[in-house]
Amino acid sequence: MRAYFIRRLLLIPPTLLGISIIVFGITRLAPGGPLERAIMEAQMASAGGELGSGGGSGIGGGSMAISEEQIQALKEYYGLDKPIWQAYLIWLGNIIRGDFGDSFRYSEPVWDLIRDRFPISLFYGITTLVITYAVCLPLGIVKAIKHRTHIDNWTSIIVFAGYAIPGYALGAILLLFFAARLEWFPMGGFTSYDFEDLSWAGKILDLFHHGTLPLICYLVGSFAVTTLLMKNNLMENLAADYVRTAVAKGVSFKQAVLKHALRNSLIPVATTFGQNITLLVSGSFLIETIFDIDGFGLLGFRAVLEVDFNVVMGTVMLSSFLLLFGNILSDVLVALIDPRIRFE
Repeated sequence: MRAYFIRRLLLIPPTLLGISIIVFGITRLAPGGPLERAIMEAQMASAGGELGSGGGSGIGGGSMAISEEQIQALKEYYGLDKPIWQAYLIWLGNIIRGDFGDSFRYSEPVWDLIRDRFPISLFYGITTLVITYAVCLPLGIVKAIKHRTHIDNWTSIIVFAGYAIPGYALGAILLLFFAARLEWFPMGGFTSYDFEDLSWAGKILDLFHHGTLPLICYLVGSFAVTTLLMKNNLMENLAADYVRTAVAKGVSFKQAVLKHALRNSLIPVATTFGQNITLLVSGSFLIETIFDIDGFGLLGFRAVLEVDFNVVMGTVMLSSFLLLFGNILSDVLVALIDPRIRFE
């Protein structure tokens, strides 16, 4: 089994290499990149100067055109003066040295942008993950044992109602009612302006004061999936022959659930756990936009819209690594839960 996981870890670099080749090619061929935007801004600035000076030469005037020397200088600045394969090798060499390049939009190193926004998404991701599994797993067990009772029916209504409402739509409603009208929570942001001056207890309270409404939006979607996954698998195992045999031999129903059926029911939950690792940083750019949270997900989304090459590559590579590592972590959890499984 150790050899299997070592092979999986060794497959991460070539997989990331393949992903980087595909994404790099797409970003370089996508229209609306920084070069086109720089040319457009230069033309608009030139048009404003012409109109402001009263020259009246018109927007299509020859004086407003950008020279070939200027275009070539812009291509060199953005690294577009070389073939795609050569530009990729240069980028790959910089990545090996730990240099992700600079953002064209923010004019800052990409790694600094990711490092500043990573703790924000990490806070919401870890908190969401802990609350989801801490609530949904026990709730799924109760729903399976109390199937078709009032507890099962009422919790199903609540869970499915939350699942049916998109997180960003719920965020707008929560902001309107609890923040704007009742003023119980702030309108947005990750922390208060005087966060650095607060005590440790004050900082924790301030974080959760700002994070309560966004966390609700993050949680509503994942509650239904995890709860029903736990419930359905536990019900299937409770109906299996080995559980009925254990009960027939004198094992109490509680022991049959906790010591026999529950462990097997956790296997499907463990297989999806690794995929949730990406949620620790990706988050939801719509929720981050509504609550004015400058997190990792919003950074990547804006980079894609503006074709900010280096930021797109940095966010994609980090997300891809977390997804690959999460899949390996899922296999480890499955092997720990079910000793019958042997990876060869």
